[in-house]
Amino acid sequence: MNQPHPTGSSGHTRPADLAALMQQVERGDKQAFSALYDALAPMVFGIVVKVVRDRAQSEEVAQEVMIDLWRQAARYRPEAGSVTTWASTIAHRRAVDRVRSAQAAADREQAQAAREHHTAFDEVSEEVETRLASEQVRRCLRGLTELQRQAVTLAYYGGLTYREVAQTLRTPLPTIKTRMRDGLIRLRDCMGVTT
Repeated sequence: MNQPHPTGSSGHTRPADLAALMQQVERGDKQAFSALYDALAPMVFGIVVKVVRDRAQSEEVAQEVMIDLWRQAARYRPEAGSVTTWASTIAHRRAVDRVRSAQAAADREQAQAAREHHTAFDEVSEEVETRLASEQVRRCLRGLTELQRQAVTLAYYGGLTYREVAQTLRTPLPTIKTRMRDGLIRLRDCMGVTT
């Protein structure tokens, strides 16, 4: 099948001749389709390129339109309008569909890129915050007494109860409770936590 040519002599075939060609195309006449193609391809291409604006894509869409005319020849109804009008309508719809499809694909790609960028940014940001918070906690823990630091570390990082901390450190339970309370107050103040 020939490629559509943007510079052709459209308009030289009379509407009655196009209608007769369309009837022959409906019956599967390939020569009639070739004549129809020559008569309509330039017009179809012109319509498509005005909507799509990309020459390569316009050529593809114009080719699809011409194939549609071959396949859908039985759907053409002369009482509904001329062959030219029917072909123009199909060309315009196909061109708009291509533009919408291309825009939807671009939107999906842009959204995906934004999600990937945002996810990467969130992960890096979260990692930085975690490291900064960990460094601040370590710095603040260094400001506690040895017993406070050991008690807080065992309770919060080791998951031990007050009683288990007291047993582990071989220190009376009331002393552990007092040291932990004082240690937590100092940690809170050091970290700038307000209540």
